[in-house]
Amino acid sequence: MNLLAQRVLSSSLYIEKKKIASIDRGILALVGIEKSDTSSDCKFIADKLLNYRIFPDDKGRMEKSVLDVKGDVLLVPEVTLAIATRKGTRPSFSEAANPDLGKKLFNELSNKIREIHDKLEVGIFGADMEINLINDGPVTFLFKSTDSKKNLD
Repeated sequence: MNLLAQRVLSSSLYIEKKKIASIDRGILALVGIEKSDTSSDCKFIADKLLNYRIFPDDKGRMEKSVLDVKGDVLLVPEVTLAIATRKGTRPSFSEAANPDLGKKLFNELSNKIREIHDKLEVGIFGADMEINLINDGPVTFLFKSTDSKKNLD
């Protein structure tokens, strides 16, 4: 599971020109779900997203998490974060989860986040979405659940 977290001042999500979700200061989180992902990947990504310190303290250092600042989260499914780009010049969806698994794990990830943090808005799995955002920094991090399986120092 790959999650791209962007610190934002605000973000809005539209489907067919209708606003579906909107957040103020917080994180726009785009998530790509791979066919090898499981519930443990959801837990790792939820914990990383909510606890990673990407917001500044009073000295301007990144010392606060979205929980610390009581920020919003907009979680959006994005299959292109799960595609293989190693070979060629055309996207390969061979690593992406099938739609049933992807939707199941997206919902599970949403629920895990909501258990800890109630300031969550979500996109719609499989929908064609438009996202507006005001990036803050910009500050962007890529979290990979495969990192939880490695022996990290």
